Amino acid sequence: MDKESFWLKIARELQSMSQSGLAFSENEYDIQRYKRLNEMSAEILSEYSNLDKEVTEKLFLNLPGYATPKIDVRSAVVKDGKILLVKEIQDGCWSMPGGWADVGDYPSEVAIRETKEESGYDVKVKKLVAVFDANRADRDLEFFHAFKLIFLCELTGGEADPDHEILDVGFFDLDNLPELSKYRTNEKFINEIKAHLSDPERETAFD
Repeated sequence: MDKESFWLKIARELQSMSQSGLAFSENEYDIQRYKRLNEMSAEILSEYSNLDKEVTEKLFLNLPGYATPKIDVRSAVVKDGKILLVKEIQDGCWSMPGGWADVGDYPSEVAIRETKEESGYDVKVKKLVAVFDANRADRDLEFFHAFKLIFLCELTGGEADPDHEILDVGFFDLDNLPELSKYRTNEKFINEIKAHLSDPERETAFD
């Protein structure tokens, strides 16, 4: 782990401790100590990123309740040996359609909705392929912790119709993919999808 990743990891742990502590503390002394942890986290983050300390500190204080990971849901839509990918406007690379789960969502509903919104295609969820730790999947460490759920989906209708966050939509051979958006889809995920296609009885993978 390089120096920046090490300190970002420390900052994330401090922020999590602060947020959870503030959610349950009633003693003023404890509250002040947890606020100081919040401030220390923002200080470290501003030192090793381009984020402003004061803005970051206020953001952290507005995060309510016990600190938990976010949930990123992705749809593996495969037809005739080709997988549906969308070209992300943020980095110009490709990923499986998907996004953050909203409060109140069923996980499978996220897969269906995000696929329709990002690609224009209608799908039916068939199987949960994997649950991965998104922060440990051959990628740079992000501040907020996240889990990634990957669903195998069946194409049922629709047509290519990308939304405002997507540049293009296409189906690609699983062994000849374009440059992937590593924060959303990577080779580890693709290999697990291929394994499930080869073995329909394969159990859900998890970290």
